[in-house]
Amino acid sequence: MAGYGAALDRLTTTLGRLPGIGAKSAERLAHHLLKCPVDEALDLAEAIRAAKEQVRHCERCFHLTEVEQPLCGICRDDRRDPALVCVVEQSRDLLAIEKSGSYPGVYHVLLGRLAPLQGMGPDQLTIAALEVRVREGGVRELIMATNPNLEGDGTALYIAQRLQGEPVQITRLARGLASGSTLEFASRDMLADALTGRQPF
Repeated sequence: MAGYGAALDRLTTTLGRLPGIGAKSAERLAHHLLKCPVDEALDLAEAIRAAKEQVRHCERCFHLTEVEQPLCGICRDDRRDPALVCVVEQSRDLLAIEKSGSYPGVYHVLLGRLAPLQGMGPDQLTIAALEVRVREGGVRELIMATNPNLEGDGTALYIAQRLQGEPVQITRLARGLASGSTLEFASRDMLADALTGRQPF
């Protein structure tokens, strides 16, 4: 996109790199930021800077937490069952399950899924850290809650094979979730049913 001058073109191009934002949406957002009060635009810039500087991954489960808190709020919650671990691809999947209000355990965030064509192999995920958690003991059940599509199922199968022989039950979400969908967009009731009806992997 060109023609507005270097500063606005740069803003539009930068906004267009965000997922789900096309050229037209980026242009609209850029013009909105120019029209809004300076304080509002600078608040957005400050919020982005603060998030980049202050948000990190939990040392145990890799969910998002603040720099001064090595463990996320879920891992610190004594009311959660630490022996029940739900494995998800991203923190947004964790939040979708939390909204169901029906899960009492903790999580492990993989930070992606196996996708060799996109350069995502086991070393780019937190699979090794999950293995360490299981082998240290104290994990009774792993619920594989990767997205029900080719890459998500492949990732779950790979993890199950890596943990063969370990004294842990491996289950997966029941197929109340439509194949090819993502957890982020599943309804609360659909996720609650899928968690309740999980089955052996």
